[in-house]
Amino acid sequence: MKNILKLYILFLPLLLLTSCFDILDKINLKADGTGEYTIILNASKSKTRLASISKMETINGKKVPKKSEIENKINEAAKIFKGTPGITNVKTSVDFDNYIIKLSCNFKKIENINAGLEKLKAQNILGKMIPTQIYSQNLEKKVLTRNKVNTFKTDYDKMSKADREVFNGAKYTSVMQFESAVKSQTNTAYQLSPNKKAIKMDADILDVILQKKQLQNTILFQ
Repeated sequence: MKNILKLYILFLPLLLLTSCFDILDKINLKADGTGEYTIILNASKSKTRLASISKMETINGKKVPKKSEIENKINEAAKIFKGTPGITNVKTSVDFDNYIIKLSCNFKKIENINAGLEKLKAQNILGKMIPTQIYSQNLEKKVLTRNKVNTFKTDYDKMSKADREVFNGAKYTSVMQFESAVKSQTNTAYQLSPNKKAIKMDADILDVILQKKQLQNTILFQ
């Protein structure tokens, strides 16, 4: 889930401003291992408050980022992703009216996403808490794995009370769509679609941080 604290990404400036946000993490995977990766931060529920905060210089002792600074971070992340082997068609969008940020790309193999995140961390766009080796796949064995990550409780406990409150009420949704049908999975917290070609998990981000809800999963395809 560090993919979430991530969250997963350049979204930290906005996450510091409000606890009412949703993160959608989506993978669309084809049978040959290629696919599309999308991550969306939606803080539209807090857009009125964010609009007011954006006019301030600081909040909770932290500098409030300007719109141009957020856009620059997103553009920098997109540039790094574009330079990652196996990643193509990188797209970003920023809606400052509704406070929705989106990053998407295509990948040749799902491990390319891991490499892209690793490069973002190396450039200090992602924080040290963010995991990078999130996915792995064995096409021959028809297995996709969402790898286990360590607990973030120690890092969370070191945060100030104001920073911890950022995660109260925040939601995370993981959606994985497949070209092949799922035969089995190890984490039944993911809901399997009727056609067995998609799984979904909804969680409170705080539950993921404290590992009250696990994200790791091993999926076997038919």
